[in-house]
Amino acid sequence: MNDAPPLADGPPNGQTGGVHPLIDVLSLVRAVRGGVVLLDVRWRLGGPPGIEAYRRGHLPGAVFVDLDRDLAAPPGPEGRHPLPERRAFQEAMRRAGVRRDGLVVVYDDADATAAARAWWTLRYFGHERVRVLDGGYHAWVDAGQPVTTEAPEPEPGDFTATPGRLPLLDADGALAVAKDGVLLDARAPERYRGEMEPVDPVAGHIPGAVNAPTHGNVGVDGRFLPAGLLRERFAGLGATDAAEVGAYCGSGVTAAHEILALTIAGVPAALYAGSWSNWITDTSRPVEAGG
Repeated sequence: MNDAPPLADGPPNGQTGGVHPLIDVLSLVRAVRGGVVLLDVRWRLGGPPGIEAYRRGHLPGAVFVDLDRDLAAPPGPEGRHPLPERRAFQEAMRRAGVRRDGLVVVYDDADATAAARAWWTLRYFGHERVRVLDGGYHAWVDAGQPVTTEAPEPEPGDFTATPGRLPLLDADGALAVAKDGVLLDARAPERYRGEMEPVDPVAGHIPGAVNAPTHGNVGVDGRFLPAGLLRERFAGLGATDAAEVGAYCGSGVTAAHEILALTIAGVPAALYAGSWSNWITDTSRPVEAGG
């Protein structure tokens, strides 16, 4: 089966293996006719669990993937959402029907906050053909496409997870990028400035990091801004393909959204998967507040 056509801006450079990371509703409709694995990754920090939304209605044939269970290891010193262990991730994806060479489309409610984590994790573990439904479940419904409450029983997949296919930062690497390149902090401005911290026990940001909240990557409908506008946004922050760029957030979920937006813009970037929740586990690491 061939990939659905890319969006108007064409495939970005760098990290997507020539496959544009986004797909729109009409292109997905065409792709489904030839066979595609659909993963429903609806999730919200603090709940309610995404499975509840999935049970109320989802794209026909979609399999629910639990971000906390399938796309992350248990919380600990590596952060609130550390990367899953290779074998555990491989088994989760095989249960969902993911095949080595088959097209995979992931979606969440609308803005790809959770779907981007699935996209990035699959790409990191070596899957080349992964796309995010731009606008998510809401875009599908708004286009008059059908939904169902029937949960499929997918045939087990044969995906083999091979880690290291996308750049990854640890704490030392993130600090180095903040010093010598551009480290983007994807959290809300008030969390970046240390004025409030509703999740982690320490407020503030990594010294030298630049605030780039993920809500600035999408429009009011949850769809990503055009590649040209994203390039302008990131260039204004110093993040271009001529710089070393990294991204982090609270626990590595919304930072994957930042990496996705950077990829659309044609800017290669590395993810600090442990993010702030890992950074603050070592009290010797510096913390900066203010803007």
